[in-house]
Amino acid sequence: MQLDVATPSKESQINSALSNPLVGNSGRMRIVRAMIARLANSNSTVLITGESGTGKELAARAIHELSPRENGCFVPVNCGAIPEELLESELFGHVRGAFTGAINARQGRFQFAHGGTLFLDEIAEMSAKLQVKLLRVLQERQFEPVGSDTPVQVDVRVVAATNKDLRVAVREKKFREDLFYRLNVLPLELPPLRERDSDIPLLVDHFLSLHTRRRGKTVIQVDGDAMAIMVRYYWPGNVREVENLVERLVVLNEGGIVRPTDLPDYVIYNAMPQHQAMAQVSLPSEGVDLDDVLEKIENGFIQQALERSRGNKTLAAELLNLNRTTFIERLRKKGMLQSTRRASLPSADINNVTTGSTPLTESRLEQPGPSKLAPADAVKVGNLSF
Repeated sequence: MQLDVATPSKESQINSALSNPLVGNSGRMRIVRAMIARLANSNSTVLITGESGTGKELAARAIHELSPRENGCFVPVNCGAIPEELLESELFGHVRGAFTGAINARQGRFQFAHGGTLFLDEIAEMSAKLQVKLLRVLQERQFEPVGSDTPVQVDVRVVAATNKDLRVAVREKKFREDLFYRLNVLPLELPPLRERDSDIPLLVDHFLSLHTRRRGKTVIQVDGDAMAIMVRYYWPGNVREVENLVERLVVLNEGGIVRPTDLPDYVIYNAMPQHQAMAQVSLPSEGVDLDDVLEKIENGFIQQALERSRGNKTLAAELLNLNRTTFIERLRKKGMLQSTRRASLPSADINNVTTGSTPLTESRLEQPGPSKLAPADAVKVGNLSF
């Protein structure tokens, strides 16, 4: 069974239900929205992964707002921003006299989130001591405030997030393996912006509208050349970087139109020219079997498209700019049709998610993806290796 993807009408219903919509119409974002809708119906722990600035807290809020817990509190905690000696009290509270300065008893974030959702951002920064206590809370749904030996029962759904590979952290003994598996019940991976560059104009327009409205300014537009430069830019800071740049443009713009000269140098000079974006391959002195090379490149893109879409052939065809019927016929000719059916998300997984790299693509510990070839067969095209 393959992952069902929300139709455009259903996507608009999902976005309209959110206080902050998930902007983007790319195939990757359609999968993310479909996954969030499924994850919201469960009470299990969610682990959101993705690079910094991809919108992990926004996804966590969406899960909460679409869930039966929407009337409860959404309580965010940045585990990397609070000193270790204070984080335990922030999470679990403390009783009077528990430590120097504890003049009064205080409830922790778990109690504030009772009946709602607790979002633990930057979970990889949590100390080993607190990891043990968090594991117990997740397993037993109870904890003791600092300085107390009386357990407190809580009804909280935990959504955790990190921009680090927790499997690597587990291997390096920096994160508990048992806690990782307890958090990774329902994984959700958010794609970096460079993997959904068709969403960049939508994000720019969204943030232009948002920040002009906040500042009471007239509508600002981006001319075609400036937008082309922004689409070709790498955006290492992802969506957060887009918003920061757009806010800057809104504040400084006086003519109502953003032109290339208004863009900062780091965007202009790090935008890849179109002719460089084309495939460039060095021909070996001994020559190549062109048909074989092209076949490997095509198979690599097909496998990546199927992996990203979790076996959904309509979305995979869209990622490759192919008609669905044409795409399926290619799979049939290559003998890949049956293998894609076996690789599709099992019905048991669908019922449990009620996941993506669910993986929308679940993070793996140094395992090559299906699109990777053996080193002897590798072909480099631009920045992509097949």
